[in-house]
Amino acid sequence: MKPLSWLGIARLGLVQLSLGAVVVLTTTTFNRVMVVELALPAMLPGALVALHYAMGMLRPCWGYGSDRSKRRTPWILGGMAVLAAGGVLGAVATATMETGVALGVALAVLAFVLIGAGVGMAGTSLLALLSTRVAAERRPAAATIVWLMMIFGLAVTAATAGQLLDPYSGQRLIAVSAGVAGVALVLTTFAVWGVEREAVAAPKKGPETPFREVLREVWAEPGSRLFTIFIFVSMLAYFTQELILEPFAGHVFGMTVGESTTLASRHKMGIFFGMILVAVLGSAVRGRWFGSLKLWTVAGCVGSTAALWGLASAAFAADKAAWPLAANVFALGFFNGVFAVAAIGSMMALAGAQAPGREGARMGLWGAAQAIAFGVGGFVGTAAVDGMRA
Repeated sequence: MKPLSWLGIARLGLVQLSLGAVVVLTTTTFNRVMVVELALPAMLPGALVALHYAMGMLRPCWGYGSDRSKRRTPWILGGMAVLAAGGVLGAVATATMETGVALGVALAVLAFVLIGAGVGMAGTSLLALLSTRVAAERRPAAATIVWLMMIFGLAVTAATAGQLLDPYSGQRLIAVSAGVAGVALVLTTFAVWGVEREAVAAPKKGPETPFREVLREVWAEPGSRLFTIFIFVSMLAYFTQELILEPFAGHVFGMTVGESTTLASRHKMGIFFGMILVAVLGSAVRGRWFGSLKLWTVAGCVGSTAALWGLASAAFAADKAAWPLAANVFALGFFNGVFAVAAIGSMMALAGAQAPGREGARMGLWGAAQAIAFGVGGFVGTAAVDGMRA
């Protein structure tokens, strides 16, 4: 099977871009509207996002399924369709909460289940496809390209939605979400169309090993097991602040929905440029320091801590209008990106370096660890907000 070209890798990056475009509305805009405009407890969107990530525990099953079928494309397209439906339903649910909280919450539960299932199905299969179709020497660069496109999608969607949502109304939220979902479906179809054509011409028999045995084998690999633990711990810290940022901008700085969504886009753009820095220096400047993933991981953690401390200080500033909030949020995203690209590089290298035929299950295991950490971190962060405000 011919390895993917750089153009093919960039095309697949459109899938990740589309995933990020739909998901960003659930973690930023829906979250902000529930907490600020509707004055609901922050734990509500925190619990919904936790439900979304809880669906990630099924990622090993989806990865195993795509391993057996030898075809990732149906899983990617099916997952995106489910995600798009969940994104639109989530907007409908949020708008419904204005007049009927109980009905809105019930719809939101279904929506976030669909969102979690769609992201897990499409995302796991995409990573497995990259691991099997990208040449070994291109995997780190391919991971960077794909994730940069995702962050770009997050930033552009947040900024564009921020402009379109002012003045806020439930109908406007539904229209914007439907537009984003439709564009995401079109881009994903274009991205994967024909990529696995060669695989169809020469199908291979799927593995006969049962799912539980496959999962046991992957967990028994020392590298896979240690990396699973690393992913969980680091992503728990990474996501605890995610659902706090937009409500913080609304409560403390009095920003509108559009303004806080635009501010969230600054965070995503910071991640984008942080990833670029590590990708460029890590590839162009070889050596013990700049080529070390450990160095970039530590730098990202320390920088993120300093930026979060700055945001906490902003809440106590005498003149909040004078605080460089946009620059502060950009710095937080920048160091988040520095950390993230180091973890991504490690993941792609490790997935391709171990025994073949288990890429989907391996990616599923790591995706499940990330999803659980995201869900726990998001809920704990929002619960802390409610507790401190009380």
